[in-house]
Amino acid sequence: MMSLKSALAKPFAKRVYKKIQKWANNPVETQQNVFEDLIANAAGTEFGKDHDFISINNYEDFVKRVPVRDYEALKPYVEKVVAGQDNILWKGKPIYFAKTSGTTSGSKYIPITKESMPTHVEAARNAILMYIHETGNAKFVDGKMIFLQGSPILNEQNGVQLGRLSGIVAHYVPKYLQKNRLPSWETNCIEDWETKVDAIVEETLPENMTIISGIPSWVQMYFEKLQQKTGKKVGDIFKNFNLFIFGGVNYEPYRAKFENLIGRKVDSIELYPASEGFFAFQDKQHEKGMLLQLNSGIFYEFIKADEFFNENPKRITIKDVAIGVNYVMIISTNAGLWAYNIGDTVEFTSTKPYRVIVSGRIKHFISAFGEHVIAKEVEQAMQEATLNTTIRVSEFTVAPQINPEEGLPYHEWFIEFENEPENLSALAKKIDESLQKQNSYYFDLIVGKVLQPLKITRVKKGGFQDYMKSVGKLGGQNKIPRLSNDRKIVEGFPHDN
Repeated sequence: MMSLKSALAKPFAKRVYKKIQKWANNPVETQQNVFEDLIANAAGTEFGKDHDFISINNYEDFVKRVPVRDYEALKPYVEKVVAGQDNILWKGKPIYFAKTSGTTSGSKYIPITKESMPTHVEAARNAILMYIHETGNAKFVDGKMIFLQGSPILNEQNGVQLGRLSGIVAHYVPKYLQKNRLPSWETNCIEDWETKVDAIVEETLPENMTIISGIPSWVQMYFEKLQQKTGKKVGDIFKNFNLFIFGGVNYEPYRAKFENLIGRKVDSIELYPASEGFFAFQDKQHEKGMLLQLNSGIFYEFIKADEFFNENPKRITIKDVAIGVNYVMIISTNAGLWAYNIGDTVEFTSTKPYRVIVSGRIKHFISAFGEHVIAKEVEQAMQEATLNTTIRVSEFTVAPQINPEEGLPYHEWFIEFENEPENLSALAKKIDESLQKQNSYYFDLIVGKVLQPLKITRVKKGGFQDYMKSVGKLGGQNKIPRLSNDRKIVEGFPHDN
């Protein structure tokens, strides 16, 4: 028997699908309109005056006047906004600051304006509606859904509310979903992550959970606690759980582990949200990549990742991007970020419509020896090496070993196994071969005897969580970098050799 709610979801989904097709099929024109709108709206701001927005007539003018900046470079303007001044980066004052713990610059305060806030909420909603439209499956709207997120408690700074993005978004759940949504407000406000997950387990166990959502590494912790408590697979505890929504990291390294915890396959939707904007969501179950949000008050530019650190790298718009190239994504938004480098690298999987995958972070790479290895490559190597085996990996990160006690330098892979390989060196060899195949620089260094093949160091069970706890980053939106160009992270690891 179909409920009224799920019956109404389908025509609504169809309407939204048509709207999205309209801009997705006119990408260049859509982005041009966003660009003109942004420049016109911000011409009277301090930033707009400093960069002569009034005489910007086209994209070329913009590139000449507005240099690419990261948070550090934009900070003098942000500090004025935080101090309570208005008309600095965008007209008026922001309604929120999303506070993020930057890996490089301590806390960042990312403005969210009354113009940008709705785009965060709409994109998340549209991702689910596109899924309903494609699959015809709307039954899950009658069950309970959970979003593992940061605390919704907000502080105030000079009249502007301040909190984590996931906590801010918690205030915008549509009325028709309020009754279906877990955890309760009280549980959501628990600061300590482990205590919070324990409380979520208690709250959700008796319920009909149909959607579960969050960053894979933290959902994994929730699933493991459910399993420990009941001795059952998650899919047996929640018979109608059929949709997993995730974002923030590549799901592939977790997929085998999740299917084992759940006990069956479930559909999944990938999202690409950030405090700076909601950039993309998966719009098709069987297409690779996520639909880039071209009509959400965000104007996109791209710079080839391997040219990014050159003196004057070329900036391009979507009309000039190519499939399969690693780009640094630069954004200008109706929250007042201008030619802003969020630090992510993306790769296009399609240009009709424009779909992307997140390939890594421009700061997260290993090039201690000139190899330019990126996150996507190490994740793919791990996936290929463990495919069709019983090996299951909980978490991993990679660091260079520049001064080994003996022999040539190498890449050291720190891996926490859920299911151990029978032969560690055979696994290392498979991963190394995949990496050589993907990355010609790495291949040359191995063949040229500059590097020896990679080595695996086992991390004890729970080691990654212990590490995140020790640096005060357990839970919420925090993620372990897949790789780094130094050994700062791995020095803190409890090894298991």
